[in-house]
Amino acid sequence: MTFLDHLEELRWLLVRSSAAILISATVAWYFSDFIFKTIIFGPMKGDFITYQFFCDLATKYDLDKSFCDATLNFSIQNTEIEGQISLLVWTCVTAGFIISFPYILLQFWNFISPALYKKEKRNAVKFIVISSFLFFLGVGFGYFVLTPLSLNFLSTFSVSDVIKNDINVNSYIGTVKTTTLATGLVFELPIIIYFLSSLGLVTPAFLREYRKWAYVIILIIAAIVTPPDVISQVIVTIPLVILFEISIFISAFINNKNNKKITTT
Repeated sequence: MTFLDHLEELRWLLVRSSAAILISATVAWYFSDFIFKTIIFGPMKGDFITYQFFCDLATKYDLDKSFCDATLNFSIQNTEIEGQISLLVWTCVTAGFIISFPYILLQFWNFISPALYKKEKRNAVKFIVISSFLFFLGVGFGYFVLTPLSLNFLSTFSVSDVIKNDINVNSYIGTVKTTTLATGLVFELPIIIYFLSSLGLVTPAFLREYRKWAYVIILIIAAIVTPPDVISQVIVTIPLVILFEISIFISAFINNKNNKKITTT
């Protein structure tokens, strides 16, 4: 295929992916009341499942019980005349992207598959299933763990009693969407490392060399978003550390596989 042919394929990839997001966003629009009341504004409620979990954990092990009264110390307001319709549209688009993520992965695989060997093409189902699983796992972790912990920390932090927290609705929903989506994409780290290692851009030696710095960053993030107790920090830290270690293992596997190919040839 010529360069222009590749661009044409890429254009249709974007068209089909955009169409899938639009269709999924239309479905999300139909369930918009549930999305906003139950999902988006769920972490604001004191009886949210995450707060109850940490409260039970704190009560059982006599730890910090701040989550037992998880009333967020701020009110939400809209300051733009078209603000709410804009929020509705972009929230549905975000939901559409999450729902259609497996289909987008399928389109991406179809785009790169002509450059793969026949044996590698057989891994299409594995790639889509594993990547989708990691993405949805990350979205769940971001929504049920990082989002409520972050909101609880940010709502209780204050530099002065004079300042009242009247949060713009764009800021609140942006925090929920960004945290959830970013975590879903971060959980794709093993897949990204797989491709980078296959291309020779990342080596297990490089990942091991900077492992301690990765751990420091993970611990800092966990310390910021969690209450001042060890168990909460561990709950946030463990999945991120496991992802990083899995990435090192995957990189080592690909590196050994490439070295064997070079040796046999």
